[in-house]
Amino acid sequence: MTASVRAADEVIGLCRDLIRFDTSNFGPAGSKGEREAAEYLATKLDEVGIASELFESEHRRTSVVANWEPDGCDASLPPLLIHGHTDVVPAIAEDWQVDPFAGEVIDGYLWGRGAVDMKDFDAIVLSVVRQRQREGRPTRRPVRLVFTADEEAGGSKGAGWLAHQHPELIADCTEAIGEVGGFSLTVNDQRLYLIQTAEKGLAWLNLIASGTAGHGSMRNDDNAITELAVAVTRIGAHSWPTRIRPSVQAFLAAIEDALGIQIGTDDVEQTLARLGSVSRLVGATLTNTANPTMLKAGYKHNVIPGDAIAGIDGRFLPGGEQEFYDTIAKLIGDQVRYEVVTSDIAVETGFSGDLVQAMTDSLQAADPGSVAVPFMMSAGTDAKSWAPLGVRCFGFAPLKLPPELDFAALFHGVDERVPIDSLKFGCQVIDDFLDRA
Repeated sequence: MTASVRAADEVIGLCRDLIRFDTSNFGPAGSKGEREAAEYLATKLDEVGIASELFESEHRRTSVVANWEPDGCDASLPPLLIHGHTDVVPAIAEDWQVDPFAGEVIDGYLWGRGAVDMKDFDAIVLSVVRQRQREGRPTRRPVRLVFTADEEAGGSKGAGWLAHQHPELIADCTEAIGEVGGFSLTVNDQRLYLIQTAEKGLAWLNLIASGTAGHGSMRNDDNAITELAVAVTRIGAHSWPTRIRPSVQAFLAAIEDALGIQIGTDDVEQTLARLGSVSRLVGATLTNTANPTMLKAGYKHNVIPGDAIAGIDGRFLPGGEQEFYDTIAKLIGDQVRYEVVTSDIAVETGFSGDLVQAMTDSLQAADPGSVAVPFMMSAGTDAKSWAPLGVRCFGFAPLKLPPELDFAALFHGVDERVPIDSLKFGCQVIDDFLDRA
């Protein structure tokens, strides 16, 4: 029995265990369970003789770091960083068909919050590493395993904190794999595996309008809510210009080949619509975006407030940060100002090199005839923390998915679940990949 098959036997239980740790991240309100999940991971590594260390940015905001150099690996090579996070977004139990933290197996799927984001990959990596260690099978090079807290709230208490406070833990790594990528998309019976090579930057803004407070029964030409509403409407209705980055261009080229068509600049959106829900992931990477998400003003019907605030979720393309902020400034006008609540960089690397070849070859070995293609993620990952340290980051958490599965909808969605066969496939690919990487 091969190591990948044995890892596949173990991965379901590991993923179920991880799901059963309620590691909900409530942002500024704090989180649950990250310490317990970290201790579980550390214990599972320790069981096979891999030492790890726990780091806490704050009480119970715990991350795990292990330096794995199995006998026989080429220690002269820089370590490969393999990273995942243990926290998840909250789940409202009554909206689900099952308990989101029970880790139930139903109809060939493992259900639960974190099943695809991203305790599935944590479990795949853990199961493969454990089996290789038990069998004494070395990887090609050393591996740095990092499981972080707080990714779902931007990583300031997880990867971001590690990168700033303990950069030496990552300093010798030049390449990394993590979420979101490596999953299959079936187009015309052709399986494409999307490997993330880029992700948009982040700009969460507060728009603030100040006016003259007064009685609601009187005329008021300096109403903060009115000024804010105009600015929010302009931003919400704005059509951002298309800017096709290299990673997106390469993805579109693969779609052209699979569909047997040519995609013009004017019909990109229409073509992407043929891909189903994944079109939302890719469509948002054609432009900068800014979506109004929150409004806060006033406390009583008959009182005009002096201030009104709106929240904006902004995302900018690599190279598009200045254009984003310049455009926001123009759209809000002179009567409204903005403040940056949270910001982070855009990340992009090329789809080339030995590591990319290793990913491609491992996928083709497990799924002959498949094609690996790059894509850009519209949201963000912990790669934003590692890239400034000189690490080339890729999203490579391989899953062979049923063509009918609306995978994109499962990220942060109700009834999140992962196919059992996809978990086993991931073990097979990652095991082979560690021989090549």
